[in-house]
Amino acid sequence: MKNNSIGIYAATVLAMVFWSLSFIWYKEVFQFYKPITLVVGRLSISAIFLFITVGLIMRKLTKIKASDLKYFLLLAFFEPFLYFMGESFGMTMVSSTLAAVIISTIPLFSPLGEFYIYKTRVTLMNFVGIMVSVVGVGMVIFHQGFGKLEANPVGIALMILAVFAALGYSLTLRKLTSAYNVFTIITYQNTIAVIYFLPIFFLFEFNHFMSVGVTISSLMPLVKLGIFASTFAFLLFTYSVKHLGVTKANSFANAIPVLTAIFAYFLLGETLGIVKIAGIAIVVLGLFLSQVPREHARRVFAFIPVGLITRARLRKNE
Repeated sequence: MKNNSIGIYAATVLAMVFWSLSFIWYKEVFQFYKPITLVVGRLSISAIFLFITVGLIMRKLTKIKASDLKYFLLLAFFEPFLYFMGESFGMTMVSSTLAAVIISTIPLFSPLGEFYIYKTRVTLMNFVGIMVSVVGVGMVIFHQGFGKLEANPVGIALMILAVFAALGYSLTLRKLTSAYNVFTIITYQNTIAVIYFLPIFFLFEFNHFMSVGVTISSLMPLVKLGIFASTFAFLLFTYSVKHLGVTKANSFANAIPVLTAIFAYFLLGETLGIVKIAGIAIVVLGLFLSQVPREHARRVFAFIPVGLITRARLRKNE
């Protein structure tokens, strides 16, 4: 694998790590603030951080063309605005793990959206890899049986809204990556989103925010969300969409519930049994299969039946 390919995949995985941790940081913030306050806080921190580092220090901000303004407005509407509306309120009604699972369904819809908008061909290996990962995700979540999962249907609906918002975001994002650098896209995207959210914040949650105030305990998880989940994760994901495309980049979303389960084990003391570990291994296998180039797909498919036949013969001769 070429060095630049390693860098692209490393960037994509790191983005998923930050987004996985965000499900834990959400719960920390909700001890103090309501959903819109959380979103405005994390986006404001991200926007200020980006303007200082990217605009003033790195000087990598480029001017938006008038003809592209509508795409930036649409991008920010899909995500962060619509996505965070669904995710933030949904997270108050469902568990972190279930929320991560629903978000991991994004790869199921990405191939259809990319084919419809950009006429991009999706290989059989893409679908096989995605479906294998979904099986692994199911093992991680339903490791105690299907009857163990209980959730608020409204919360599930809000998380599904976030899924489709993420799909719209990815498809719009692809159009802008060819004309603007990742720093410019994320800086303006988060700044526009703050403008979208402010009227709602002042109308519904400003008084509550003033009554709670700002402390170190309430600020730290917001800073983590703003810097890592709303800044670095988006920068890294935008970079991966530019080089991998929407379908391949989004296929890594299957890793989010797996990573969330791992972080929950270490940070929250949740259990991590054999079934969960097996599911994690299957998700990783599925992600690998989804990235196999078209020219190598036949070799992979040829290897699978040959391997099965060989094992059957060995057992017959025993």
